[in-house]
Amino acid sequence: MTDTRTLRGARAELLAAVQNGDAWRPPFPQLVNEPVPAAVLMLFGRLDSIPARADEATVAADLDVLLQRRAATLSSHPGQVSFPGGRSEPEDADAAATALREAQEETGLDPAGVEVLASLPDLPLAASNHLVTPVLAWWRVPSRVAAVDHAETVEVFRVPVAQLLDPENRFTSTLTRDGSTYRGPAFDIDGTIVWGFTASVLSGLFDAAGWTLPWDRTRERPITL
Repeated sequence: MTDTRTLRGARAELLAAVQNGDAWRPPFPQLVNEPVPAAVLMLFGRLDSIPARADEATVAADLDVLLQRRAATLSSHPGQVSFPGGRSEPEDADAAATALREAQEETGLDPAGVEVLASLPDLPLAASNHLVTPVLAWWRVPSRVAAVDHAETVEVFRVPVAQLLDPENRFTSTLTRDGSTYRGPAFDIDGTIVWGFTASVLSGLFDAAGWTLPWDRTRERPITL
């Protein structure tokens, strides 16, 4: 039997968002080649035993999500803010195992303190020819995290979700390639820009969880690679 005391607040709302299935999936270009399986860890945490106060408009101030900045020298998505994650290996039992292994290798995360909530629908990522499974998880027992290999990850940080949801921190990113302009949701967190795949998945999940606050989607800013 599920202990309803553990289902209050943000964790419960994340679980409810999973039930929306494909409804919140952000659109991505279809892959041309056979995609490489991969997974990312969408790790949320907070003191979930403390209910959100009535004056907190959307989420509690102590709710956060784990992100990292990729090294600028990487061939795939250099310098971008991303979820921990990477390609699946033969020894991985499933997408959750891939996401946890990669997160441990990249950030030093202790998987024992992580509760996997769900593996979300696979998303094609044309830029690197991957088929990515976002793995939604709850950080029951937070552990110390930091960049393990600076050749791959230069920074690891926990971002307050309330800061991501603040309409003043949201804008539409534009990226022009080969004469075409691509638009998508983006976040500006004290000068750190979250855009592309990561921003689209976060934005879709926030919508499904009912956390999104109205923001000006006409405010556009170009992304310079």
